[in-house]
Amino acid sequence: MERTFLALGAISAAISVAAGAFGAHALKARLSPDLLAVFETGARYEMYHALGLVAAAWAAARYGGAAPAWAGGLFVIGTLLFSGSLYALALTGVRALGAVTPFGGVAFIAGWVALALSALRR
Repeated sequence: MERTFLALGAISAAISVAAGAFGAHALKARLSPDLLAVFETGARYEMYHALGLVAAAWAAARYGGAAPAWAGGLFVIGTLLFSGSLYALALTGVRALGAVTPFGGVAFIAGWVALALSALRR
């Protein structure tokens, strides 16, 4: 599990950097400022939670148990829902996609709580 979360965290961080560069260079002239800000928010939160995945990998190796696994899984789900919906909204302009974003945010919050519990229970 820790190797999977570490690999997913590293891949997600790479995607976040690529998305940020894509937004800053290729999309700057194509998107309105508000949609560019939405795209950049997706990239920023993906990076935060890529680091969260690395922390979940560390906690899984150090403490074991179910809580780090829950944290990592919730970070992955949160990234797909939160950042994925923001990327899609920015690129398509379909505002209804923003309805998915809060579910990703809840997954992020739950992931951080699970990570905290993994440390407090050991």
